[in-house]
Amino acid sequence: MNPFKPSRRWFLKASAALPLAGCLSQTRLAAPGPLIAYVGTFSSPLRDMLPTQVDLPPGNGRGIHLFQVDRASGALNPHGVVEMGTSPSCLALNAAGTRLYSANETDRVGDDKQGSVSAFAVNRADGKLELLNTVRSGGAGPTYVSVHPGGRHLLVANYFGGSVAVLPILADGRLGDASDVKVDAGKIGPARASHAPPGSFAFSGHDRTHAHMIQADPSGRFVLHVDLGLDQILVWKFDEQRGVLTPNEPPSVSLPPGDGPRHFHFHPNGRWFYSIQEEGSTLVRFDYDAAAGRLSPRQTISTLPPGFAGSNFCSEVLVSADGRFVYAGNRLHDSIGIFSVGPNGDLTFVGEEWTRGNYPRSFTFDPTGRFLYCCNQRGDTIAVFRVDRSTGSLAFTGHYAPVGNPSIIVFLDLA
Repeated sequence: MNPFKPSRRWFLKASAALPLAGCLSQTRLAAPGPLIAYVGTFSSPLRDMLPTQVDLPPGNGRGIHLFQVDRASGALNPHGVVEMGTSPSCLALNAAGTRLYSANETDRVGDDKQGSVSAFAVNRADGKLELLNTVRSGGAGPTYVSVHPGGRHLLVANYFGGSVAVLPILADGRLGDASDVKVDAGKIGPARASHAPPGSFAFSGHDRTHAHMIQADPSGRFVLHVDLGLDQILVWKFDEQRGVLTPNEPPSVSLPPGDGPRHFHFHPNGRWFYSIQEEGSTLVRFDYDAAAGRLSPRQTISTLPPGFAGSNFCSEVLVSADGRFVYAGNRLHDSIGIFSVGPNGDLTFVGEEWTRGNYPRSFTFDPTGRFLYCCNQRGDTIAVFRVDRSTGSLAFTGHYAPVGNPSIIVFLDLA
């Protein structure tokens, strides 16, 4: 018998195995699960609006808008809406992608003059949301939420209340009542920003204290929050067992008077920290001492192109995942400034991109970093850009998603 000639028995066994092999091959080549985008919006008429609250919209959104993302083109396809009339303007997912939390930016819950925060369970099959519970936020106008790296606490910044709060995350993902609330206090900065462009009338938050963002450092040992009215970044030690904040030493670092710190982002190396100033239209680069929780300013640079004059309100700051570029949002100028990161963390302006809409409140990358999505708050649209990761430049894809007053977009990969 020729040892290289297959026998009839071998042929039958091989033929029987073919369907199974085909199934395994199809399993390996099966398309990944959905990529879901959640968009938070301003979705209710504003009450008690002060003349200085210039950046707030009339509330054209319907709540939390869901989209399925086309992974190849970046296009957003409607996938449902969680109807909410409480302006869920900031969203945060837990690390497992099983819970979503929303800051509901209203000024009261019933007769209580504070806003609320909601917890949702995420259906891992299709990304749909189920409301778990809603609790008080510890102050009026909660504008920012973030999940502590330990996964057991939600951190909340209350813009109109000038306070920050720690909310326990219970075992089933629901939120408990605040374990700590801190109310900002101190001297309010001037109406004129130190670094305002020539001819600027930008004034948004130097009427009182305004906590605008709160987030833990990568270790979770320290929590940082900005107060726009105080022109300060406050640093807290965090007791994860009790969910309590205590002032660090020193307890804060000051920005130039009137510049108005709004948001910040850590570099992936954890040693550099970038703060964007809303009224001064600047980025400030800090060195961060992770052992002591201390910030040391190293560089201040304009978010705007050379020669700009007039009013501008900065919004978002975003560091690319590879740490090579920093992106800065300019409202009224309606652009995203693009900066390269040098070997010591300093920034160099390399260009800008028009946002294809009015008043870019925030923007973020998809999970691959290939696309950037910009929420044009007053333009009622999200614009999609392709990212050149070698140069940092942005190219408009031609894709828009109509959403009333979009404020934030976050992604969940169900692959």
